[in-house]
Amino acid sequence: MQEVYHPKNKVRIVTAAALFDGHDASINIMRRIIQATGCEVIHLGHDKSVEDVVNTAIQEDANAIAMTSYQGGHNEYFKYMYDLLQEKGAGHIRIVGGGGGVILPSEIKELMEYGITRLYSPDDGRELGLQGMINDMVEKSDFPTGTLELPEGKDVYQSLKDKDITTIARLISLAENREDDFFKAFDYNKVENKSAPVLGITGTGGAGKSSMVDELVRRFLIDFPEKTIALVSVDPSKKKTGGALLGDRIRMNSINNPRVYMRSLATRQSNLALSKYVEEAIQVLKAAQYDLIILETSGIGQSDTEILDHSDASLYIMTPEFGAATQLEKIDMLDFADIVAINKFDKRGALDALRDVKKQYQRNHNLWDVNPDEMPVFGTIASQFNDPGTNQLYKSIIDKVVEKTGADLTSTFEITKEMSEKIFVIPPSRTRYLSEIAENNRGYDTKVVTQKEVAQKLYGFFKTIETLSGKMPAITSHGIEITGTDNTDLVKVLLAEFDKLKMNLDPFNWEVITTWDEKVNKYKNPVYAFKVRDKEIKIQTHSESLSHLQIPKIALPKYEAWGDILRWVLQENVPGEFPFTSGLYPFKREGEDPTRMFAGEGGPERTNRRFHYVSKGMPAKRLSTAFDSVTLYGNDPGHRPDIYGKIGNAGVSICCLDDAKKLYSGFDLSHAATSVSMTINGPAPMLLGFFMNAAIDQNCEKYIKENGLEAETEAKIKAIYEDKGLERPRYNGDLPEGNDGLGLMLLGVTGDLVLPADIYAEIKKNTLAQVRGTVQADILKEDQAQNTCIFSTEFALRLMGDVQEYFINQNVRNFYSVSISGYHIAEAGANPITQLAFTLANGFTYVEYYLSRGMDINAFGPNLSFFFSNGIDPEYAVIGRVARRIWAKALKNKYGANERAQMLKYHIQTSGRSLHAQEIDFNDIRTTLQALYAIYDNCNSLHTNAYDEAITTPTEESVRRAMAIQLIINKELGLAKNENPIQGSFIIEELTDLVEEAVLQEFDRITERGGVLGAMETMYQRSKIQEESLYYETLKHNGTFPIIGVNTFLSSKGSPTVVPAEVIRATEEEKQFQIKTKEHLHHTKAEEEKVLLEKVQEIAIQNGNIFEALMDVTKVCSLGQITDALFKVGGQYRRNM
Repeated sequence: MQEVYHPKNKVRIVTAAALFDGHDASINIMRRIIQATGCEVIHLGHDKSVEDVVNTAIQEDANAIAMTSYQGGHNEYFKYMYDLLQEKGAGHIRIVGGGGGVILPSEIKELMEYGITRLYSPDDGRELGLQGMINDMVEKSDFPTGTLELPEGKDVYQSLKDKDITTIARLISLAENREDDFFKAFDYNKVENKSAPVLGITGTGGAGKSSMVDELVRRFLIDFPEKTIALVSVDPSKKKTGGALLGDRIRMNSINNPRVYMRSLATRQSNLALSKYVEEAIQVLKAAQYDLIILETSGIGQSDTEILDHSDASLYIMTPEFGAATQLEKIDMLDFADIVAINKFDKRGALDALRDVKKQYQRNHNLWDVNPDEMPVFGTIASQFNDPGTNQLYKSIIDKVVEKTGADLTSTFEITKEMSEKIFVIPPSRTRYLSEIAENNRGYDTKVVTQKEVAQKLYGFFKTIETLSGKMPAITSHGIEITGTDNTDLVKVLLAEFDKLKMNLDPFNWEVITTWDEKVNKYKNPVYAFKVRDKEIKIQTHSESLSHLQIPKIALPKYEAWGDILRWVLQENVPGEFPFTSGLYPFKREGEDPTRMFAGEGGPERTNRRFHYVSKGMPAKRLSTAFDSVTLYGNDPGHRPDIYGKIGNAGVSICCLDDAKKLYSGFDLSHAATSVSMTINGPAPMLLGFFMNAAIDQNCEKYIKENGLEAETEAKIKAIYEDKGLERPRYNGDLPEGNDGLGLMLLGVTGDLVLPADIYAEIKKNTLAQVRGTVQADILKEDQAQNTCIFSTEFALRLMGDVQEYFINQNVRNFYSVSISGYHIAEAGANPITQLAFTLANGFTYVEYYLSRGMDINAFGPNLSFFFSNGIDPEYAVIGRVARRIWAKALKNKYGANERAQMLKYHIQTSGRSLHAQEIDFNDIRTTLQALYAIYDNCNSLHTNAYDEAITTPTEESVRRAMAIQLIINKELGLAKNENPIQGSFIIEELTDLVEEAVLQEFDRITERGGVLGAMETMYQRSKIQEESLYYETLKHNGTFPIIGVNTFLSSKGSPTVVPAEVIRATEEEKQFQIKTKEHLHHTKAEEEKVLLEKVQEIAIQNGNIFEALMDVTKVCSLGQITDALFKVGGQYRRNM
């Protein structure tokens, strides 16, 4: 146990993960240890800009900022942070951070020489341990704060009046730390204007006070464009350590505004809801002449009424879950609160709670002559964007503040009389859907067992009759028959008993038995014929080995007993038949291996070159795209350093339609052998719009060439740009080998500008029906595991539903509207069962949501796909077959879906988590074993990771090796010539049953928490993933779980962490070109942009199909513009602790 450093001063540290970085697991661990070391931690969460972090540190008068940065761009990020602190006169604030192996030793040295206090490397972690690193960080930050340095020529009162943030922050610190010095520096009696009204907000813990404050601030800023607001938020200190988690900021999106000041205070005493320095803080803010001050308490439920001593008006926030109505008599604040909000009004019993609280308020305030319905008690859902109840509450609060203080706050905020009503993603009557699926599937399994027993007894009768009669009974569709009339009485009795028992067998199951021999013979024949979408396909059923043996592509069991045959068909079956355990199609597609070609770096041109390199000579082009973090968070490239450093790093930079055209140029996006996968989630609808329009314009280009319209089109484009006096967009650099330029003719324009409307409409219709590919777009797993949510959850799900609805209406049959991803759940630390259970649960949630929107399951089912990770654990050997079986049983028997919708299609990627930065050459061995699992389990597509991805962006050489792994398995490995090699294995069947039941048990656990969305509210999924991650890391660390070259079988040098010889990053030229592309777009399309952005906002407000509008908007607007426009009508994602 490491010794803990005890700070001599009250140390305040701001913690966060860098901009466009969702990797918050490390900073969460760090902030817990920092707090336990006795510090006050202001935690901001992930995806925080330098300006947000620096402004917070200054407002909070922090000693230090502790950051993690795992997504690249750290050089620019940390230097910009240092420069901004210096510029704002806060150079005393220490900066510490880390980023695993992402930050190279040479960069750590450079950044620390620049002025960063300390950056910790993985080797530091091994040497010092977690507590040792925190001790070092806290010791470096252990100095007194609150030293008052006034702007030149101004006294403290003028500085406050000018709202000098440093003065405000340090005065409050002075009050907290050196009260005598505070009163020497500041005399409240000398303040001229003390009229700022104070709104006190208190309530029970977990009532959603932080979210409510954020919503009130948002409305205030809209309502009063010139006014300012200050917040004081109080959280409890830990009695044992003196540390405190000041976590309100993480829930607030509206406070990053120059008109808002926020200060978080720790109580610095136990069992009290307020800091004893609250009054001084309020005095300082009144002297700064803020127009409204909000004081929010920690809500520990012991002394809520204490807030009344410091506020002019008060709001009490509670939830409907207070128990019996008599409990209300015990709540002191109902005697004193001016207004009451019953938040989380979507909870069960909310309407009864509203009635009871209104009556209690009436009694407590002796308002007997007023109708209870007119009591100032409001039902609210603060977490829901633009909630009508919260609108009413806000208006009532402002009116009450004006009434009690005469403040100059005349609200013009428009409200409706609607009551808060949850916009349910899943109707309340359907919250048991996962347990219903579990019951359905278990019911099916039980029926299989009973039917198998009936079939086995029938087979016993059959063999007995055969033996006693001396004849082979004929098996017919009705039963069995024996020719002749010389049967003994016993045989006749047995035949009668057979017929009687057969009545207990399902007719379908009898047909399975009677057609078994026919099925076996079909696979023995040299050629097998089957149909896919009315097209007949003929396949050779055997391949010849070098030893001239005929190796069957599908091997069937040699069962004779009917019960064994029936159980096998109902639970296993051949590939291509329900329940699809062994595969979706009778045979694998010939001439198209499941290899995905993964790329993403720099600008679109560089990734285009990589795509052409990795697909050279391949019959099918299966392009898989990784985007940079700027794109992943729906932003545009820009010059600001914390953005600039991330452009084109760890993925490709794409911000507009022209980028998409260049990215996929030279690939025919409508060809049956081309498919494109896009790993994008939050802004997925916009990237999908770019892609679809790029594909449409490719076909417009083909039409232009086929009809000899090149000169005419060229003249039209030239005229458009000459009129505006601007250069035409171009591909940056030479075209790579294999790129014929398809898709580049219409750079800067779209097909509808150069072709007649009817021709364009026909091309668009045909293109949408032809394109093949996948967009990830799985917002549920983002909230649970990965953190690239950008919109509020409800709005993000609505966008997903709009995309699917558009796909149905436009006959988009070959493109998946979502890739329901377990990969990122596994990468965050989940074990294979949790990965599978959470992923399938998310999939069924989308099914329920789309059904609730009136979509037909047979129309949307084929547009759903899945994405799994493949590790080395035993459960990974069966992850695909279990997924297919659970999905097929549920879709067929629970939802009544057709065969195509029953087929769970999935992409699989070898585990990134199993790539280790020690002995990196060993990673290819792990990847090979994982690829073998995937191919044997009949995955639909596969990506094999490069061995060096543990330390850097993979090189062309390492990518080629990774692709060779699966090519060698598919082309050279003899057993892989068989397409169901694991079927029939005792351990595989046992594992399949064990994993299937474990998944169904997890479904029941999720149901107990209100379904997937209910479980997300309590962070069940995220907590479970983190627990499993910690379990693995603990076993890895102590050596209980052996990892070759990491904790055992180490080299003579101890297998140190490998540092890459070179790191592949975007060049300055690429970054500048991307910014220039965006700026050029805005100059060219300025007029159209404004009109279309307003149009998409209007459609969103009117509940129209947003994606239909995005198909037009993405022709002219940049990604960041669209994201900002949708924030205003759909709300931003609210981070969780």
